[in-house]
Amino acid sequence: MFKSSNLFWRNLKKRAAYGIISVIVALLITVTYQIPSYSLIEQIIRGVQIIQLSSLSDRQEVAIGKQINEQLIESRKIRIYRSRGLNRYIEDLGQELARSSDRPNIPYTFQVVDSDSINAFATMGGFVYVNTGLLKLVDNEAELAGVIAHEIGHVAGRHAVKQMRERAITQGALSAAGLDRSSAVQIGLQLAVDLPHSRGDEFDADNRGLKTLERAGYAPVGLIDFMRKLEQVNTRSRPSFLSTHPASRDRVIAMERQLDRDRAYTGRGLDDRTYQYNIRRYLR
Repeated sequence: MFKSSNLFWRNLKKRAAYGIISVIVALLITVTYQIPSYSLIEQIIRGVQIIQLSSLSDRQEVAIGKQINEQLIESRKIRIYRSRGLNRYIEDLGQELARSSDRPNIPYTFQVVDSDSINAFATMGGFVYVNTGLLKLVDNEAELAGVIAHEIGHVAGRHAVKQMRERAITQGALSAAGLDRSSAVQIGLQLAVDLPHSRGDEFDADNRGLKTLERAGYAPVGLIDFMRKLEQVNTRSRPSFLSTHPASRDRVIAMERQLDRDRAYTGRGLDDRTYQYNIRRYLR
């Protein structure tokens, strides 16, 4: 009887040991599958922060945008224009528009870039940049507000996050667990200066921009007038704004269809003289 009992307990211990080993192996396989680039222990030791782009929080997006902004300035890919008055003017205008946008709940930052090229762009997390070359080209505040509202539209549509995911997949940087923070910042830096938005994203930003202009009390025709102006620029000196914002003619047609003539001219910002007086005080 005792012999049978001892045999029973020995078999039970073996089965329990096999069960524990199976669980451990299964866990190791799961961790390895989910995180191919780094093991769990390596992540802890290196302090690697993995983010999931599909569930990126507003706080994470703003934090990445802040790092991208710092890298843009430190690497001298952009140079912020040294005029407190002009930067304050753009910041105040931008914040007013952001409050009327589809995504008013994140902290936006608006800056003037010292560059003669006609350009404006936005990075993730609410960072928007406007070149001095573009400020010289626009005729009134409604046109400028239209450009800024368009860029806010890209932020509201989280277009940069979508682009980051696509670029990370192309570069093989996206694992099953997500993307590490450092890689995200570097990809964001590439997107800010190199990669144009898709046609669909441009139409979406235009649509959002027009609605933002109306809600903020600006004449929405400002954005349409600015796009018409860009169409008239000689193709030999095609501004960088067009190279990163394709299909301008189609976009103008789409915006004209969206707004009737009476609505288009309803609102403020169409006074050319006031804008020229205000802006020329700050520009060399």
